[in-house]
Amino acid sequence: MITVAGREMRVSDFSTGFRGSSVEKEIINTLISSGRQYSYDSAEQLEFELKLRREIVVSSYDLNKSGLRFEVFRKTFCNPFYWNRTQDGGFSLKSNVRPSDAILDIYRNGQKYGTECATAMMAVYYKALLNVYSEKLFNKVFPRIELMNWHRIDRLLKDVGYMQRRDDYLPGDRRYFSNPDVNPLTPEWQGENVIDLGGGLYYGHGIGIRRADSIIAELNQNRSRNADEYARLVDSAGRPDFKRLALAR
Repeated sequence: MITVAGREMRVSDFSTGFRGSSVEKEIINTLISSGRQYSYDSAEQLEFELKLRREIVVSSYDLNKSGLRFEVFRKTFCNPFYWNRTQDGGFSLKSNVRPSDAILDIYRNGQKYGTECATAMMAVYYKALLNVYSEKLFNKVFPRIELMNWHRIDRLLKDVGYMQRRDDYLPGDRRYFSNPDVNPLTPEWQGENVIDLGGGLYYGHGIGIRRADSIIAELNQNRSRNADEYARLVDSAGRPDFKRLALAR
């Protein structure tokens, strides 16, 4: 159920004059049919979440086409014009460049970057926010960016790093495929961070855009010889605090 300023919304409320993408319509249908109540202070707050979730999906498709390479942390690399590579394999924004330019460069010159899946997830969220905010606002809100994993994350995006069981899973969520019996010789296959794209599709850096069964099959090919536990999609998700991000505008 969706409520906006205390009023319950129905599907018909979105059918007139609503030109949202299929992603937004999937989100609305899921929320309205849910047994949980999703409350918004205003229509603008709901519209912001729908738009940002759509842009997370769009940015995932774009990153998949960017040429960004998969590398484990010890072998990561980045464009030194915009980023400093840290000792542990992360990317730290240089002080003399605009944050928006540095994020855009990952998408425009992906071949100059190589990293693992968690860093790629954060690049997706930053690019989506850049698409929703103006460049001026984005640079004001995110003056210092460090790309790596959930241990080094901006306070406004910290919720992306917390995996929690959800009543509903939506396009734009960060999900995780776990491979508990991974081959110790290929620890990079211990799991895959992905973005839920809607329609049963997921984007994972290095594995591409696939359905859940295809990702699970790929992970299962990289288990230890005596493995007795199969890879699986974990019943939890990380997602940004959309209301907090909306207030930052």
